[in-house]
Amino acid sequence: MIGGLPLAFATPLVLSALVLLPAIWWLLKLTPPRPRVESFPPTRILAEIRQQEEQPARSPWWLTLLRLLLAAFVILALAGPVWRPVGESAPGSGPLLLVIDNDWPAARDWPARIDTASRVIAQAEAAGRPISLLATAEPSNQELAPTDAGTVRTRLDALVPRPYAANRAALVPALRQATASTTFGGVTWLASGLGGQDVETFSRFLSDGINAPITLYSGEKTTLQGLAAPSATSDALTLAVLRSDGTGAASGTVEARDMKGRSIGTAPFAFQPGETKAEAVFSLPSELRNEIVRVEISGSTTAGAVQLLDDRFKRRRIGLISGAANDNNAQPLLSPLYYISRAVQPFADVIEPRDANAALAVPQMIEGGAAVIAMADIGTLTPDVEEKLTNWVDAGGTLVRFAGPRLAAATANADTLIPVRLRQGGRVLGGSLSWSSPQPLAAFSEQSPFAGLTVPSDVTVSRQVLAEPDGNLPARTWATLADGTPLVTATRLGKGWLVLFHVTADTSWSNLPLSGSFVEMLRRITAFSSAPVTADAASGSTSSAGTALPPYRLLDGFGRFVTGDPMARPLGANAQVIAPDRDHPPGLYGAEDGFRAVNVLAPDALLLPLDPTLLKGATLKPYPTSAPTDLSPYLLLAALACLLADALAVLWLHGGLRIRRAAPAAFILAALLAGALPRPVHADAASDQFAVDAVSQTRLAYVTTGDSSIDDVSRAGLAGLSRELANRTALEPGDPVGVDIAKDELAFFPLLYWPIDPNSPMPSSATLARVDAYMKQGGTILFDTRDELDRTPGETGFAGTPAAERLRVMLSGLDIPPLEPVPSNHVLTKAFYLLADFPGRYSGGPLWVEASTPDDDPASADRPARPGDGVSSLLITENDLAAAWATDADGRYLYPTLPPDPRQREYAFRTGINIVMYTLTGNYKADQVHVPALLERLGQ
Repeated sequence: MIGGLPLAFATPLVLSALVLLPAIWWLLKLTPPRPRVESFPPTRILAEIRQQEEQPARSPWWLTLLRLLLAAFVILALAGPVWRPVGESAPGSGPLLLVIDNDWPAARDWPARIDTASRVIAQAEAAGRPISLLATAEPSNQELAPTDAGTVRTRLDALVPRPYAANRAALVPALRQATASTTFGGVTWLASGLGGQDVETFSRFLSDGINAPITLYSGEKTTLQGLAAPSATSDALTLAVLRSDGTGAASGTVEARDMKGRSIGTAPFAFQPGETKAEAVFSLPSELRNEIVRVEISGSTTAGAVQLLDDRFKRRRIGLISGAANDNNAQPLLSPLYYISRAVQPFADVIEPRDANAALAVPQMIEGGAAVIAMADIGTLTPDVEEKLTNWVDAGGTLVRFAGPRLAAATANADTLIPVRLRQGGRVLGGSLSWSSPQPLAAFSEQSPFAGLTVPSDVTVSRQVLAEPDGNLPARTWATLADGTPLVTATRLGKGWLVLFHVTADTSWSNLPLSGSFVEMLRRITAFSSAPVTADAASGSTSSAGTALPPYRLLDGFGRFVTGDPMARPLGANAQVIAPDRDHPPGLYGAEDGFRAVNVLAPDALLLPLDPTLLKGATLKPYPTSAPTDLSPYLLLAALACLLADALAVLWLHGGLRIRRAAPAAFILAALLAGALPRPVHADAASDQFAVDAVSQTRLAYVTTGDSSIDDVSRAGLAGLSRELANRTALEPGDPVGVDIAKDELAFFPLLYWPIDPNSPMPSSATLARVDAYMKQGGTILFDTRDELDRTPGETGFAGTPAAERLRVMLSGLDIPPLEPVPSNHVLTKAFYLLADFPGRYSGGPLWVEASTPDDDPASADRPARPGDGVSSLLITENDLAAAWATDADGRYLYPTLPPDPRQREYAFRTGINIVMYTLTGNYKADQVHVPALLERLGQ
């Protein structure tokens, strides 16, 4: 220290060079004379030459001072100045035992601890003392024989804070053996500040077993904080925040993150005065809570301030998807998903897909961690979706399916995701059976998961899909009707389950969804299901005995995720809560799709501070708040600045420094840079214009086939129909739009006209999934095979012609409901005009629509309303409607009708107008039959 200032020099003898500054001043006071510029006239040069002795000019005083400062800065830098030196000293004499805690609490100020240890090693080296290094979080087989400072520095550089607590008591036997051969003359302990029973044992041995001067570094400025295991309820996730004493920071925040490190939410905590425990509560939606994998104290950099969560803290998630029209908001009581959602809400979290496209919705639910996927009346699955579901069930998922018209109509297809074979054929509605009198439920068998549930006497079934009897049916039946007909069947598929309710999830076939039994049945199914994982132990199960969970993502001492630890061993599948150690450091064990969390602090953990009085006669020192600062780099930097200033001054005095105008060059450079900058990226103009055209005015749309002759007919036909709509109705549609079914957005159009071309490429599975989603979201597609003349007289259905065969193959990849020709009382027959037939360029072919509930069905009397306002999601004709509507700009017909009858042309236009009105207004015409009753009640 110099004059009370916190300044010291490592080599003060170098400061004697400052006496040379006067000599340096004398050498630097002169500068060479400035060169004189003379003209060179050849004829007068000799006459003007004068003999004159040049005298050197004196150096300017400021230049001399600058050079003296340069020399002074260099001398001071070589002297090794240190600002705020710390007065560490190695205690005692002889071999020095350096103990350093490298457990998880040491990570909060690890650089300061390493710097302190390095200075202690330097002091021992200067005194010629050998050193032994003992790291308390390392195994007990460390080398404790005293060695030179270089070897100790190498070991110190390799030390890192470990993510678990040190077991100092386990080091005492090895340390006792070392003291038997070496008498230590002093001990320096760089403690992490955490106490406990092992610290008492270790401290007692240092005081009594070594009997040498001890210096203890402890008493950090920051209070140690940690997180204990959380508790999860249906409403919140609560974590206990701990601190080592009651005088530290009184408040803070806890942050939750997902597997990718993205922040999910924060929760504040506040300690009461003198308390060492507080609570942080995450009141987040369960969907977000189930994404939490990591919770940490903001600002803390230790593994103890982190808690990792696994499936044990998550509620089961159930994904819901329906084959019915998407009208949950408008008519929730007619939606099957409404009943399932309300039934599972008390015990599970519901995942409803953002997209009706099953090809997108199913992967979304699987990726969302669904343990159960419930499918209501989905009869046909695309190959991609079926493969994804099969793999998901095989990995442990539970697929629950509910019957309905679509599933009944699709029983002829080879669906591998149904637990039993369903009866085929015989009826328009497929394999469903209507009972003349509703059937009650039978008691559940003892082998059924529903065993013990009370069977309500008021639950009856009026319609269901039937199972084909075989030898496996009794073992796969979980619930039956009173006459023994299976009601719920199930079977194993890999690690998962396939479950089928043979009735709908709404009240159209049964009143089971209205009963408490429905809730309990779904609760039982959900209870034995789990999210697909590679090891059941990840969710707390012990069914995977003997399965080891390998280290997946581990924590280091600073609480950061690391890719791996070569010393870490797999975790036993049946292992209970364990204390982390060198073999099993804290982290996640398992795989991405299922893991078990090991944490630093147990649920009942306490952070006990170190008691310095345990070390008898020890000298207590706090870690320095700031390390000494070496001023040499700053002085050398100042010397370099003086050197540059001197060079510029010499150039200026000699006239060599010129400032040239650089504006033209700068302007050219700026212009080049501006030209090289990337231009702003704008949205695709064609796509934007398509959307603007589609939403600015109601437009009819047709599917482009790639054949210009077919597309021209479609365009002209819809243009002619649009003109007739403007002339005859209040609707004034814009010009028709051709859409690419695989790329363009379909939701803009309520009706799509699709002429079937047998020579066009077959739509891909992804395209068919988009079409299926469009229909389920309320859109209607009018398929036109245009082949009525090619059919054999009397032949009906979707077969016999190339176009009909192509349509049949396409429909087999879609989840379509049962179809029927338009009945005489259908809304299409009276949407605008009264019609009995629906001709186009040809006549005679029927118009097919979604089948209505039969009038003789007992359920039809109690269920007059239908989802989607009764609009069929698809219409099928073979009469070539677009050719009958096609006109040019002057209104001349482009194609003759067959037979050439003007009335047929008129009825073709009426057919088109009825179809458009039907798709836009729904079943309001059907409700007109109730007007007399409504007026009568209003009169009352």
